[in-house]
Order: sequence, then C-alpha cells, then structure tokens
Amino acid sequence: MRITLRRAPLVPLTTALAAALLAARFTWDTDTFRNCRYLGPSARMYATSWAGLACAVAAVLLFATLPRSERRGLAAVSAVAGVLLMPLLLAGTYWLYTPDPSGGYDCSGLHSPTP
Repeated sequence: MRITLRRAPLVPLTTALAAALLAARFTWDTDTFRNCRYLGPSARMYATSWAGLACAVAAVLLFATLPRSERRGLAAVSAVAGVLLMPLLLAGTYWLYTPDPSGGYDCSGLHSPTP
C-alpha cells in the first residue's frame, strides 16, 4: 500500500506564513530605538525577514513541483501571492542591512557621546 501526501495544501499554508512573517517584520520596526538610543535591528527582525523570504520561495517551489492535476484553484492563487510577496520580503530584508536612516545615534539624528 502506497501512501501519498498531497502537497497542494502546503502552498497556501507557506504563503500565509510568509505574509504573517512580513507583517510581523514591519510591526517590529520600532525595535531599533529605545530611550532615544539607536540599537540597530533586533534579532527577531532578522529572523522574520529571512524566514518570510524562505517561506515565499518555498511556496513557489512547492507549486512548481506539484503534478499538473493539482496546479489549480487555491494553490495557484497562493503561488501568485507568493511571487507578489517576494519583492516586499526582499525589500524588508535589504532594509535590515542599510545604515541608520536618521543619520545619527539618537532621536534627533545628532551624535551624542555617552559619558
């Protein structure tokens, strides 16, 4: 007896996970400052950015490996959504590695040395 796993439901699941991780990534944008001190991106910002990108790529790859009979309906819509999410996730990941947008170390953008 051969047991087969239907992979079509995994496509919308990974796409939804990628969208949730994208939302979480931008929710945690405020982690970079605390008490007007620039801390840099937090570890959870890095984790959600890279995991969201991995989920979007996985959704598209899962869809590409589906048999033709399963490439329709929700799986197809989710794969398209995964492709549309990828530039947003790439931008979010890119912004993690850009310099501080305020140009300084505190809320005013001016460097204030710590005594």
